[in-house]
Amino acid sequence: MIRTFRNRSVIQQALLSLAAAAVLALLVAEGANTGFVPTAVATVLTGALCVAALVVRPVRFPLAAAVAVTASVVLTVVTTQLTHRPENTPGMVELCALLLLTARAVRLMPLLRAVVLVPAAACAAGLLLLRLPGAEWPTAGTVLAPVVLLGAALAVVLGLYLRVLDTLRERELLADRQDQRLEYARELHDFVAHHITAIVAQTKAVRFATASGHAPAPAELDTMLGRIEEAGSEAMESMRGIVSVLRTSAEPADTRPGGTLDRIRPLVADFARTGPPAELTLDPRLADRTLPPAVTTAVHGLVRESLTNIRKHGVDVGRVTVDVRLSPDDAGRLEVTVADDGRAARPGHRTRGDGGYGLLGLAERIEGAGGHVTAGPGAGGGWRVVADLPLGAERR
Repeated sequence: MIRTFRNRSVIQQALLSLAAAAVLALLVAEGANTGFVPTAVATVLTGALCVAALVVRPVRFPLAAAVAVTASVVLTVVTTQLTHRPENTPGMVELCALLLLTARAVRLMPLLRAVVLVPAAACAAGLLLLRLPGAEWPTAGTVLAPVVLLGAALAVVLGLYLRVLDTLRERELLADRQDQRLEYARELHDFVAHHITAIVAQTKAVRFATASGHAPAPAELDTMLGRIEEAGSEAMESMRGIVSVLRTSAEPADTRPGGTLDRIRPLVADFARTGPPAELTLDPRLADRTLPPAVTTAVHGLVRESLTNIRKHGVDVGRVTVDVRLSPDDAGRLEVTVADDGRAARPGHRTRGDGGYGLLGLAERIEGAGGHVTAGPGAGGGWRVVADLPLGAERR
């Protein structure tokens, strides 16, 4: 509770301090109304216990509420045996605190435990009327008792309402976390697929050269194996990083690429080292520009998935171009194009990617950033993937 108070702004701390001082002043005034020091002190203590039960942490609430209710009932029973009783109020602060305590018990506690505490708190609130002089009991029973009963009923309704809201909020939070985990799973698929296709392509190159009678020299073979090892290590690192987030993080941190588009450069360079030549054209106005994470994630995923599909399904690809620039018609939109000059493959291969999930997940990522993507044969042959994104879009 103290840590939460310190984390608030200065203005909030000041307002909370004033509210606490006002409540304490009312408790002292109501205690003084008894005209007897011991009962005055006891009234202040029981009222303070009831108020404190409203602000303690949820894990400590059952014990604090039980102590507060017990202390209130004990003081009421003791007061009925004394001649010094409050003349004007039985303790309205304590009464309101007990009703709010009833609502909080309904909201936070399991139903079986709330069945015990809620009636006890409501009864303690009703018994407060017995602290008045005996001559006032008929009037209090006629006028104040129905008000207290109605207040207890409203407190139960309020607690149930807040309980339903908490349940809905928790379900929404779980759904958001599940969506985030599914997104990480898609990222895991994209990362691993990218590296595995590089391994497969280089292995095929070694086998093809060996089968054709032109086995690579030891130095060249060592270089190829080194690249395969590097791609495998990167795949393992990507997989470990994302799987660790899926396993251990209750609220996974956002590890998606964000900030600028610089991460595209090593992606294209890595593709060019193990595949056909690739050229990146990045608009100078975007070189150091900070973009929303949803946009950088979508662009990075588009380029990675497109290059992976080219490596897996491209036929006679001699050159690959990656073009990222601001739209000539609207400076607030981004155009990303990945194209190759290969021969058109069978539609089932080039449009579906690896089993149909690659471009499907890519389209979901682009649409999640507020854009759209198209893929198909280029005007001069080969394959062409084009995406259009708003720069200022936040993730839906």
